[in-house]
Amino acid sequence: MMRNLIRPGNFARWAPVPLWAPISLWALVSLWALLFLGLAGCSPDSPQERTQNAESQTSRPAETERLNTWLDEQFAEYLEFSPLAKTRLGDKSDYGQLDDVSMEAMDRRLAWRTASVAEMKQTFNRDSLDTEGKLSFDLWAFLLARAEAAEPYKWHDYLFGRRGPHTGLPNSLINYHKVESKADMQAYVSRLGQAGRYIRQYLDRAKISASKGIRAPYFDYEIALTQTRRVVDGEPFIDGEPTAIWQDVTGKIKALQEAGEITGDEAAGLTRQAREALIAEMLPAYHELIAWLEADRAKVTDEAQGAWALPDGEAYYLARLEAMTTLPLTAQPVHETGIEEVARLQGEMEQVKQKVGFDGTLQEFFVFMRESDQFYFPNTDEGREGYLQLAREYLAGMEQRLPKYFGILPKSRLEVRRVEAFREQAGGAAHYSRGTPDGERPGVFYAHLADMRATSKYRLENLAYHEGLPGHHLQIAIQQELAGIPRFRTYHGYTAYSEGWGLYSEYLAKEMGGYQDPYNDFGRLTGEIWRAIRLVVDTGIHANQWTEEQAIAYALENSPRPLTAVRSEIRRYFNNPAQATAYKIGMLKIMELRQRARTTLGDAFDIRAFHDLVLGSGPLPLPLLEHKVIGWIESVSGGSAGSEGADQKPGS
Repeated sequence: MMRNLIRPGNFARWAPVPLWAPISLWALVSLWALLFLGLAGCSPDSPQERTQNAESQTSRPAETERLNTWLDEQFAEYLEFSPLAKTRLGDKSDYGQLDDVSMEAMDRRLAWRTASVAEMKQTFNRDSLDTEGKLSFDLWAFLLARAEAAEPYKWHDYLFGRRGPHTGLPNSLINYHKVESKADMQAYVSRLGQAGRYIRQYLDRAKISASKGIRAPYFDYEIALTQTRRVVDGEPFIDGEPTAIWQDVTGKIKALQEAGEITGDEAAGLTRQAREALIAEMLPAYHELIAWLEADRAKVTDEAQGAWALPDGEAYYLARLEAMTTLPLTAQPVHETGIEEVARLQGEMEQVKQKVGFDGTLQEFFVFMRESDQFYFPNTDEGREGYLQLAREYLAGMEQRLPKYFGILPKSRLEVRRVEAFREQAGGAAHYSRGTPDGERPGVFYAHLADMRATSKYRLENLAYHEGLPGHHLQIAIQQELAGIPRFRTYHGYTAYSEGWGLYSEYLAKEMGGYQDPYNDFGRLTGEIWRAIRLVVDTGIHANQWTEEQAIAYALENSPRPLTAVRSEIRRYFNNPAQATAYKIGMLKIMELRQRARTTLGDAFDIRAFHDLVLGSGPLPLPLLEHKVIGWIESVSGGSAGSEGADQKPGS
């Protein structure tokens, strides 16, 4: 039987609370969960009614009203630290400013959060709050605890690699800085004029990390160099084709002129100002970054090493595991659970192999799926458009099925796009970018299509469901549209919750009628087994000192993913310790909770109510999610939630 890694009763057995921290995130969240448990089932309303209608002004306790108002004011203050975050939320205040990303600014942010939580505890009586009020109180304090737990490792981040400010800045300007007026374009130009300061602040931090012996693996340097050069390789920086940022600048100015918002002379003036800012500010900073990356690359070996090789590496990895999963997990039980899940899922893959009539071993079937032309679009513009269009068709079909499984549905639109050329990577992971809370800017499912042999047809249906519906878009859009709770809860998140939901949604889509093609169902299994492989390789890399080639070999042996995609993914795990473990850990918890509810409630179990409950308060650390579900089970059953079915495997 699969080890039930994340059952609360097994914490002492499998994952003792780390001794390196005076108080862990999990210790805090567990305390709050116990406080919350007795309250979670108190509301007589259904999850859907609680979320859509919220509590009325007359029924909500005055202390909760007062706390909600205060928290919204505090969140508005918090956003003052990041003009770019406000832009992503559709807020045009500070529209001409870029963030201060110096370490001094990071310290000021932590000091502000510390003072905010202290003020909350002095000002509000937690016992006078209702259920959601207590949850808001606790989550605001939890965000401080999370920041404090990360503070000892503030130099451990790899700032320049597969993602970073070198691509993040142009991506933000291109995709999030909306231009509807002359003032909006002037704000854009103002931000271009601050690009040098912004990039140099990150570069200063990277230099300090390097001085402490904290350097990214060699491939991060190579990826960052390639991407940075792409940003400035062309007009207006040098002769050639327009760069992505210049296409965006000129396109937005042209659109303003065509809309009658500016004159021809004003358009020419804005174009000149933008060119001057790019050449005078952005270009020198990117050249400095390129020069430093080239020089520092010489100090990095061609053998990637995990977190274990960093200063305080073991403690750092434990902190990352806890931050990503919201549980006090240690590496070895996570590693072993991954191995067990890989074996279980390979058994299901064998069944699909037999169903399609393949005569050979599972590893030979992997090679067939990896190499057969029938599973890939051509590496042409037509092939790429065919891939995007097929994704849209899968999502359109899934959208029609949602009402049978969800009472709460999002209003926000979803689009499918190819990743922009300057940040695209062959075999890069698909991802979701949230829209604005008002729905004006849609959520986007992004796909890397530089190499079509790294993006198979049989995996596409599964990816669409994970990134779109009923996955990230459904969860995040609902989160942003929630009413009756403080705004910060519609913004912040927890990786194990969001990625656990994304992986759970892949399985749920099968129950909803997806994957009619058995090869696509095999694609679903390859998606889930990949998350199990992540448990093995992430802990292998960062705790067991696996090499890059060891991790690649394990992944190729146990999945049909092509080498290009596998190598890209393995390098991602080196870059971001423990993040890869959150998916499977989160899914296991959601599946366990659903099975517990189904077993306890029997015919009274309502899948729509369960999903609305999981999504209806926004993201939660996993212990709080568990206790919320237990409280709901007890409120429906009128008794103890029990533990029947807790050891059932996912999919039961």
